[in-house]
Amino acid sequence: MGAFMRDRRARLSVAVAYLVQGFCFAALLTQVGVLQDKFGFSDGELSLVLLAVPVVAGVGSVLAGLLSTRYGSSPVLRAGGPGVALAITAVGLAGQAWQLYLALAFVGLMLGVVDATMNMQGVSVERRYGRPVLNSFHAVWSVGAIFGALATAGTSRLDWSIAASLGSVAVVGAILALAAGPWQLRRAEEVADVPPGVATAVPWRPVILVGVAMMLMFIADSAVSNWSTVFLDNAFSASTSVAALGLAAYQAMMLVGRTAGDLIVRRFGPVGVVSVGGVVGGLGLGLVAASQSAAMGIAGFAVVGIGLSLVVPQSFSAAGRLDPAGTGVAIARVNLFNYVGFVVGAGLIGAVAEGASLRLAFVVPAVLAVGIVALAPAFRTTAPAPAAEVPAPATP
Repeated sequence: MGAFMRDRRARLSVAVAYLVQGFCFAALLTQVGVLQDKFGFSDGELSLVLLAVPVVAGVGSVLAGLLSTRYGSSPVLRAGGPGVALAITAVGLAGQAWQLYLALAFVGLMLGVVDATMNMQGVSVERRYGRPVLNSFHAVWSVGAIFGALATAGTSRLDWSIAASLGSVAVVGAILALAAGPWQLRRAEEVADVPPGVATAVPWRPVILVGVAMMLMFIADSAVSNWSTVFLDNAFSASTSVAALGLAAYQAMMLVGRTAGDLIVRRFGPVGVVSVGGVVGGLGLGLVAASQSAAMGIAGFAVVGIGLSLVVPQSFSAAGRLDPAGTGVAIARVNLFNYVGFVVGAGLIGAVAEGASLRLAFVVPAVLAVGIVALAPAFRTTAPAPAAEVPAPATP
C-alpha cells in the first residue's frame, strides 16, 4: 500500500473512533435528566454522581499513556472503543444506585482511555499529513455527538426505555469501532523521526498553560453537556425531546466551527482563533443565563458551541508539537486537564445551582472564559524543523 493510501485509511479509521466516542458520550449525557428522575437525585446529588465520571476518566487517561508508550495507542484504542459501548449499556441497565455508580465508573475509565488514544492517533495522522487536520477529527466527534443527542430525542418520542435507547446506540458504536480499528496507525508509524539537533524533551510549562486553557473550556463544556437538558427542563418545563436539543445545538455549532477549523487556523493562527473563541463562548453562556424561553436558551448553547469549537483540537495539536518524538506523553497529560475541567465544572455548577439557581450557575463559566483569552498566547508553539531544513554540520 502506498504512503498516500495508508495515510488516508488511517485518517478514516481515526475519524470513526472520534465519531463513536461522540455518539456514545452524547447519547449518555442527554439521558442525565432521565437518570435524575429514575434515581431521585437532587441537583447537588446529581453533581456528585457526575463527578465520578471525569475523576475515573483521568485514571483512564494516565493508564492509556502508560500502555501506549509501551504498545502504541492503536491496541489500547481498539479495546477502548467497544469498552465505551459496553459501559453505556451498563448504565442503561442499572436498576439500583450502586449499580449506576459502578457503571459510571466503568464509563469514566473507558472514556479516558479512548480520549487519550484517539487524540494520539489524530496528532500522528496530522504529523504525517504535514498540515492541520485535527480540527476535522473533532468535527467528526461533533457529528457523532449530534447523532447521539438526536438518538435520545428520537427514542424518547418512541417511548423507549433508557436501557433500549443506550443499548441501541452501543450496538452501532461497537460495530463501527471494531470495523475501523485495523486501519489505525501502528506503533512504528506513530513515532516521529526527530532531526539531529532537535530536542526531544517535552517542555512542561507550555503544556501546562495549554492544559489550563483546555480546563477552562471544559468547565464551560461540562456546564452545557451535563446541565443543558436539566436547565431547559427545570427553567421552561421542556420535554425530554426538546431539552435534548440544547446539546444538539451546541454540538451542531461545534461541528460548523470545526469543519472550517483547519482553514481558519491556517489563515489566522491558533492564538487568534483561541482568543476570539473564548470571547464568543463567554457571550453565549451569558445568553443562556439571561434566556427567557427554551428557544433562547438553545440559541445560547449554539453560540457557546461556535465560540469554543476550536479550543480543544488546538490544545491537542499544540501538545503534539511540543512532543517532537511523538511519544504521546504530552497529549495524555493535556488530556488530564479535560477531566479536571469536567470535575470542577460539574461540582461548581451543581454547587451554585443548589445554593442559588441553575440559571446563575451558567454565569460562572462565562466569567472563566476570560482565562481562555488570557492563555491564548501559549498556543503559539512550533513543530521541529523537517530534516531537509536542518543545517548540516560543518566539515573541517
